[in-house]
Amino acid sequence: MEEYEVRIKHKLAVLPMEPGCYLMKDRQNEIIYVGKAKNLRNRVRSYFTGAHDEKTTRLVAEIRDFEFIVTSTEIESLLLELTLIKKHYPRYNILLKDDKSYPFIKITKEKHPRLFVTRQVKKNTGKYFGPYPNAYAAQETKKLLDRIIPFRKCNKMPDRLCLYYHIGQCLGPCVYDVEEREYQEMIQTVSQFLNGEDTTIVEDLKVKMAEASEALNFEQAKEYRDLISHVESLMFKQKMMTADMTVRDIFGYSVDKGWMCVQVFFIRRGNLIERNVTMIPLMEDPKDAFYNFIGQFYQLDQHILPGEVHIQPGLDIDVIRSVVDTKIVQPVRGKKREMVDLAVKNADIALSSKFEIIKRDESRTIKAIEEVGEAMGIPTPIRIEAFDNSNIQGVDPVSAMISFVDGKPSKKDYRKYKIKTVSGPDDYKSMAEVVRRRYTRVLREQLPLPDLIIVDGGKGHMNIVTSVLQDELGLDIPVAGLKKNAKHQTAELLYGDNADIIPLDKKSQAFYLLQRIQDEVHRFAITFHRQTRQKTGLQSQLDTIPGIGPKRKQQLIKHFGSTKRIKEAKQEDLTAIGIPKGTATLILETLNEQTEKQS
Repeated sequence: MEEYEVRIKHKLAVLPMEPGCYLMKDRQNEIIYVGKAKNLRNRVRSYFTGAHDEKTTRLVAEIRDFEFIVTSTEIESLLLELTLIKKHYPRYNILLKDDKSYPFIKITKEKHPRLFVTRQVKKNTGKYFGPYPNAYAAQETKKLLDRIIPFRKCNKMPDRLCLYYHIGQCLGPCVYDVEEREYQEMIQTVSQFLNGEDTTIVEDLKVKMAEASEALNFEQAKEYRDLISHVESLMFKQKMMTADMTVRDIFGYSVDKGWMCVQVFFIRRGNLIERNVTMIPLMEDPKDAFYNFIGQFYQLDQHILPGEVHIQPGLDIDVIRSVVDTKIVQPVRGKKREMVDLAVKNADIALSSKFEIIKRDESRTIKAIEEVGEAMGIPTPIRIEAFDNSNIQGVDPVSAMISFVDGKPSKKDYRKYKIKTVSGPDDYKSMAEVVRRRYTRVLREQLPLPDLIIVDGGKGHMNIVTSVLQDELGLDIPVAGLKKNAKHQTAELLYGDNADIIPLDKKSQAFYLLQRIQDEVHRFAITFHRQTRQKTGLQSQLDTIPGIGPKRKQQLIKHFGSTKRIKEAKQEDLTAIGIPKGTATLILETLNEQTEKQS
């Protein structure tokens, strides 16, 4: 089972049975889908069980992790889902909803931008605003902006001025040159209006209405008046939806088993647009730890200071004011208190999930090494070191050692070895040399000794390692062997003087741990061997050529990648990177001569 599958399995087991939103992520940690649920546990689990249609199956195949946010009600989860979709534009929200996907207003990323309504969100093609609750709302907003902001209306640029130019709804880029600065000002105006950040449009219309009235152009003044009414009506609806335009951050924390979880909800335009989750090991009183955290949050982490910061009861407002220069609120009742309580609730759930995952992770690692020790009749092997050799018919022989501590890879303790005293393909002598070098150094530098040594092989490998440890170094460390089957998969654990097979359930965590160890040491050894072969192969052929020093050799390797590509190159290809003409000719002649001799 892959690491991400284990992680997802553990997270699924601790999902709360609460309403909320979930965010699916791919291998790049990018959010690819946002969904809502009345019951998070049931909904999210459903993706990983049973059959699905083609599109959902494709989504599930890309999922490598997920997050969730608990809400108070199902309605809140719907509003949060819309906000998260607007923030992240997850591509699978468009793919899975088809014609039921939410409409957006888009300003295209073109030389002469256009404004239109779309249900397809494509990255790096323009600016999107929405999603809107329905197509009518989006189309009405777009019609209003068409009358006020003179973006290009034509899909294909015509060769003459159209009606929109003559009625003042287009700048006529088909005939006249329009500076980019004008378009940027228009884009900024529309962006601020659609984001509810500015009232410039209304103010400009009022000025134009007054000018038309003074010029006795009452028909045009009436049109501006109607436009103002329409814009104000639209802005009022937006305010009714958001209810409160104050920029605020909501803090809630929870403490359990020596850990604190702090959740911060970022409220913008009345919507929860993002959250921050931080786990802190407690070294002091929880309140003092929170005061320290909130001070660093704005001063060191440089988060933007909001108009209000809301905190839970029991905290000292004056202390927080001393480190956060904004309005500090401790809501007592109503929606604001509910938001603080929700932040605390999410912190509670995050902590309990963390401990449950740790508990499950321990059953996968600590319990696994306990099972291995019990099966072999030895103390629990906290530190396990494994060895594997790699060579091709004795050429460039290498060996590798990996270390697992508490059932997890300890990569800082990995070691690589080039075989120095063995000529030809002798696996036993190579293993003896590496074990001798490894534990001679361990004894000399007083490094920690392993509780178990595992070799990739059978009785012969086990005996040679035991001989070096006991007879030469005076060490009594258990040595086990791992045998593979015909499919090159871990099959049996061997231990004892006669290399007896240790019975282990093939589906147990202990056997899974041994598989991971054998696969990891094999991967590490093979990778090192490939690197060594590539390096020595280049050295043996390039180092014999006069005029090729370390810098020039590095230059050739970096540019061409291999001697094969250097051979296939022409003289002008070599001179193009700074190799003198005479040296270039010599390189090609020497490499070709070596190839002929080898054949």
